[in-house]
Amino acid sequence: MQFGFLMDHRRCIGCHACTVACKSENAVPLGSFRTWVKYTEKGVFPAVKRHFSVLRCNHCTKAPCVTICPVTALSKRSDGIVDIDRDACIGCRACMQGCPYDAIYLNEDSGAVEKCHFCAHRIEQQLAPACVIVCPEEAIVFGDLHDPASRISKMVAEHSTLRRREEQRTQPNVHYLDTLPEALEPGLAQRPDTYIWSERPHTKPEEWPASVATAPHVRTVLDVGHKVQWGWGVAAYLVTKGIAAGAALLSPFAGQLGLDSWPAAAAPEILALVFTLITTFLLVEDLKRPMKFFTLLTRPNTKSWLVKGAWILMAFSATVTATLAALVVRSLELEIPALQALASEGTIAGLRWINAVLGLGVAGYTAFLFKQCEGRDLWQSPKLLPHLLAQALFCGAVALLTVAPESQALRIAALSGLLLHGLFMTLERHGAHPTANARQAAAFLGVVRLGPLRAFKFGLLVGVAATLPMLFALPALACVPALAGLFVYKHAYIRAAQLPPLS
Repeated sequence: MQFGFLMDHRRCIGCHACTVACKSENAVPLGSFRTWVKYTEKGVFPAVKRHFSVLRCNHCTKAPCVTICPVTALSKRSDGIVDIDRDACIGCRACMQGCPYDAIYLNEDSGAVEKCHFCAHRIEQQLAPACVIVCPEEAIVFGDLHDPASRISKMVAEHSTLRRREEQRTQPNVHYLDTLPEALEPGLAQRPDTYIWSERPHTKPEEWPASVATAPHVRTVLDVGHKVQWGWGVAAYLVTKGIAAGAALLSPFAGQLGLDSWPAAAAPEILALVFTLITTFLLVEDLKRPMKFFTLLTRPNTKSWLVKGAWILMAFSATVTATLAALVVRSLELEIPALQALASEGTIAGLRWINAVLGLGVAGYTAFLFKQCEGRDLWQSPKLLPHLLAQALFCGAVALLTVAPESQALRIAALSGLLLHGLFMTLERHGAHPTANARQAAAFLGVVRLGPLRAFKFGLLVGVAATLPMLFALPALACVPALAGLFVYKHAYIRAAQLPPLS
């Protein structure tokens, strides 16, 4: 069984009755929408026609929001409805990144996400959804798409219908009959600053990139706004996580790196532990319901890489702490056989290799998490995993150079990581991208600013080009431009992927 909708735009008059009924039935907050009507005009005056598109959750057969939610707050019911348990939501907004349709919004008052749930409370009472009941033209058809005898199945079989962003492989269950195809292709229509009744919502104030072409004589003249949900906290987390992972990756080679005397010998573990703690703080602080953080442990969704990442970070913290304890015991030179065995060279070397393996997981799990963000095609590049590993290498190396600035091996590691990072940055900005959403996001990389700074250009010129000579002239200070440039670039990378419209 799979409930779905068919929007018959031969009948739709764009009256917004469905939007109003949905808001009233479900107490949708001001400024948020579970269903809304988008107006698109095509043509040149006087031959202009206005087209309506009723947009909402698609109750996907393969719903990415269900997969990525770390606490099983979203679920796919037996009747095909994608429902949400708002009490369980921790406010991480990962589902908003996973949804390719901008169908989920954050309730700012409760800190929980909400969406169309097909008026499940009405369905369970054998009643039609509120939007269906109120539509004066009966333009919204609902029913079981798996039942060939249902009205909706017959209409889908008899007519050529469209669905939104089918390239995302989510198998959406909202069909559109006789709607303007350009209206369902996000970013294809021009978006003027002024809509027919108001200014365009400035939730994303960046200018549309000049390099991204739009369809001629097609304009979106009414739509709702969608905020950027992940910001500086996620950018900072990627930097701190990179430092922690990079320090652990280099720790098995501490002796060759010039980190052989106390306390420099413990520098990889100290950096790894401190920056893992900072990473954890940033992750928790970014939640809209931070007090529910431990729900990740009590009701985890094991398919979500947010959960798998949390497990990796916990294991990494434990083994790094154990290694640091062994190093401290060794430095104390206590004449206690049991402690001497625990702090032996062999034990420490073994723990460091475990840390290095877990460090690969710490650095790389974000690539698998971002792969689950079906709404952000820029983050789904196969180049992301090696890029994250290269970032970890140079982050760890430049951080350790503050302790051992004379280490030639650390300079070489930092140089290698930085060059790879610069290469991957260039490929992300100017390389080929397979989807329109990814191409739009890549173009936005050159538009995003952090204050007066053009973020991508600063990240490349300062974070890479200016850092390279400092590795040899002032190696102890090379971490300053390297990490500052990385943070500013990550700000561009995180924000740019969220700027292309999904609806």
